[in-house]
Amino acid sequence: MTWLKPEDAHLPDLLKVLQDRTDPADYPFADVVEQEVPLYDAARIRKEDPLEVQAEFARALSDGPGIIVLKGAFGKEVVDATTHEFRAMIDDQQRAGTAAGDHFAKPGANDRVWNALEKLAIRAPVVFARYYSNDLLALAAKAWLGPAYQVTSQVNVVNPGGEGQTVHRDYHLGFQSNEVAAAYPAHVHKLSSVLTLQGAVAHCDMPVESGPTLYLPHSHKYELGYLAWRQPEFGEHFVAHHVQLPLSKGDAVFFNPALFHAAGSNHSTDIFRMANLLQISSAFGRAMESVDRVRMAVTLYPVLRTLRHDNPFALDNVIAASAEGYAFPTNLDRDQPIGGLAPQTQADLVRQALAEDWPDGRLQQALDEHAVRRRTDDI
Repeated sequence: MTWLKPEDAHLPDLLKVLQDRTDPADYPFADVVEQEVPLYDAARIRKEDPLEVQAEFARALSDGPGIIVLKGAFGKEVVDATTHEFRAMIDDQQRAGTAAGDHFAKPGANDRVWNALEKLAIRAPVVFARYYSNDLLALAAKAWLGPAYQVTSQVNVVNPGGEGQTVHRDYHLGFQSNEVAAAYPAHVHKLSSVLTLQGAVAHCDMPVESGPTLYLPHSHKYELGYLAWRQPEFGEHFVAHHVQLPLSKGDAVFFNPALFHAAGSNHSTDIFRMANLLQISSAFGRAMESVDRVRMAVTLYPVLRTLRHDNPFALDNVIAASAEGYAFPTNLDRDQPIGGLAPQTQADLVRQALAEDWPDGRLQQALDEHAVRRRTDDI
């Protein structure tokens, strides 16, 4: 089938897909499978062969339930420090009267900070470096997307009494109307889900009453899902049959963007449920948000210089989360791939600067020159 049509989406076809079950034997690194979802202990998987763990993650996200939970992925101290900065951003927005909305929830139901990645890097570069040095974030991103991925981040707070989202799929095709999505051939519908990895880091304890995200395991495997989720019968089935896992502060969830999901309603009276939503893009796709990665790299560089001898692997995770790691698109008249097939990337420049201990100003100059080489204003 080359073309998919909204009228061809029928709930019984989804139900056949949802007959799949998550077999614990397929996920030996997981501590337990709960409500069809493999749960991993962060301390344990850090001791395992990373390539084998990544292979298991990739199976879970593709052929499995489409979701994994990493318990204790982030230390509580660094989460608390980052939460402090996120709350300050929200306070700034509220004072300025620029509170942000949401794609799939009613206005005012939550507090949202768009481009929290860049804002955190500029506001608190030391905190950013500690947070995004996280090895399991990098492990999961590479498992699904490979190297040169791009991180973006949005903070979402569902306040006590706040309503959650409606069921949906995510970026890319999940952010298109049915008419636009149907214009893309079926193989692009399959491609869309491997261009992005969705993630969320719990910045507080999230019991079920606080409304942690609702998921429909295995639903990402339904071919017409991008054309189906708006139909009432699919939404009704989701409401009746979703799963909802409580999370502790520092837990991380990663899931296939084609998985049917929605943020839950907060039925608590005193839990301001905060999550850092991670949308991690393949080098071969386009991220949803514009991010000034030169600005981030220059701001973070003095911090990275002080940390470069402590843990080179953690340092590379910070670079991957901030600088552009892919060489294209560029102007090949001026930015030629001398000595290889691809020109130098922003991330390459940052790594070179750290290896050669460049002064701060030299990196700024090198990145500015790198940007000029990529422009076409000489045509």
